[in-house]
Amino acid sequence: MNIYSLLMSIISIVNMALIIIVCKLLFALFILSILLIYWRRIYSKKRTNRKQKGIVVAFFHPYCNAGGGGERVLWAAIKAIQSKYPNIHIVVYTGDLDADPEQILNRSQKSFNIKIQSNIQFIYLHKRKWVEAHMYPYFTLLGQSLGSIWLGMEALNNLVPDIYIDTMGYAFTYPLFRYIGGCKIGSYTHYPTISTDMLRHVYRRVISHTNRRIIARNPFLSAAKIAYYRLFALLYGLAGRTADIVMVNSSWTEEHINAIWKCPLRTHRIYPPTDVQHLTSLPLFDDTKENSQIRIVSIAQFRPEKDHPLMLRTMYELRSIIKEEVWDKIRLVFIGSCRNRDDEVRVKDMQDLSKHFALDENVEFKLNIPYSELVSELQQASIGLHAMWNEHFGISIVECMAAGLIMVAHASGGPRADIIETQPGSQTGFLAEEAEEYAKIIAHIINMYPEDKKTIRLAARASVNRFSSELFENEILRAMEPFFRQKEE
Repeated sequence: MNIYSLLMSIISIVNMALIIIVCKLLFALFILSILLIYWRRIYSKKRTNRKQKGIVVAFFHPYCNAGGGGERVLWAAIKAIQSKYPNIHIVVYTGDLDADPEQILNRSQKSFNIKIQSNIQFIYLHKRKWVEAHMYPYFTLLGQSLGSIWLGMEALNNLVPDIYIDTMGYAFTYPLFRYIGGCKIGSYTHYPTISTDMLRHVYRRVISHTNRRIIARNPFLSAAKIAYYRLFALLYGLAGRTADIVMVNSSWTEEHINAIWKCPLRTHRIYPPTDVQHLTSLPLFDDTKENSQIRIVSIAQFRPEKDHPLMLRTMYELRSIIKEEVWDKIRLVFIGSCRNRDDEVRVKDMQDLSKHFALDENVEFKLNIPYSELVSELQQASIGLHAMWNEHFGISIVECMAAGLIMVAHASGGPRADIIETQPGSQTGFLAEEAEEYAKIIAHIINMYPEDKKTIRLAARASVNRFSSELFENEILRAMEPFFRQKEE
């Protein structure tokens, strides 16, 4: 009887605790609903009273002046909308406080050969530091995502648009602009914030720039990180699903976004724009001529995931397997933009590493160069090099192939899934993973017969028309057309 009474008492306490918890949750949901309605009314009034009349389309791109592939997508999308819908007011939320609108637009033309009409408004955001990785030594993904909400609040307070388009992958801003701002949401995702490949890396305890050595070597820390990643992936999926239209840049990104966001019927694969029409018209490199240099070009922003050290290790390995007179001709040319002080530090580290490997006389760094100089470098080079693991797409790879370079890219992500064909008879380039493999392939290319090299160059050029700027503009307008049709109705 005593045991029965004890059990009944425990059950009563548990039931009471559950009732209290449920009541608290319901109360919290009630308060949240009231706040949501209140905020929605405030921002609806802000939209009504804004000075911009007609449809306002806002692009969320805090690093619009960075000069990378993501920025090419931004400006090409804006150009497409300006061409078809000239009366629409376009806004760009940017954190580039050191550049005025004229400088930003001039750089877009200088870097990408894209001319944007000047009737575009820039809204400057002062809280961009909260989306930068250095602010969060631990739980970086979660910290940056929460920081993006804070940055999004600043953007929304400055202007409430009708259509919100994120072109940098800040999915946690979507619920903010949808439920509080009352906006239609469009998303162009270059790279998922978290992917099943990242989970697999942690599970296999692989050391990388997203998985520190101390975690990879400790099974308990690895298990904790897997739990953290899974929880984050759940939240990321919930946020991403609030987008009305989802656009992705490659089949690799599409696969991971569909796995996490679970909205395949709203997802459009739209390859990024590349100036293939101009690049394919350049004279093809002549392998029959005796050249004083063998120039190998790498085009990539100086970010850690681009893995520039792997390319330097490749050169170190290459030197040991080719003749010295051939090595003296080789020049590895790093071309890329620096977004901030962190990128500049990475460039200095690469320069020091090249000296450590005794490669400094064979390595060149060209930073923030104009498009005309980039084209000139592509005309002088014969081989293109790319080293990023799971590159989402690879605009620079397409550029190199269009210019007639023989491309050696990482055997993962977009380059393997969408761009490079390695089968004999239809080969358009080469794929590798480790430094030794890269080095052997480059040595093989150097020693190939000129006719065989020309066959690959021509096949590569013929394969890149599906990545043209014109096709990108048509596809992105087709995907976003429902936004403008609904607003006009």
